[in-house]
Amino acid sequence: MNSVIINIKPKDIQRLLGLSYSQAKRKVKAIREINGKEKHQCVTVDETADYLGITPELIKENLQKNQ
Repeated sequence: MNSVIINIKPKDIQRLLGLSYSQAKRKVKAIREINGKEKHQCVTVDETADYLGITPELIKENLQKNQ
């Protein structure tokens, strides 16, 4: 059974886009703000994909490769 990655952390964005950790944190913050979420709420793969303009499958695929 494959595990489903729902929550995106700055480290995931860092690996996915090749950014520094602080740049990745800013991206996650921007995604939260756009979706009206508070700091304690999770950022999902779908929200991240929508923000970056890519498919959720591409994110999941790349994150599974990097684990």
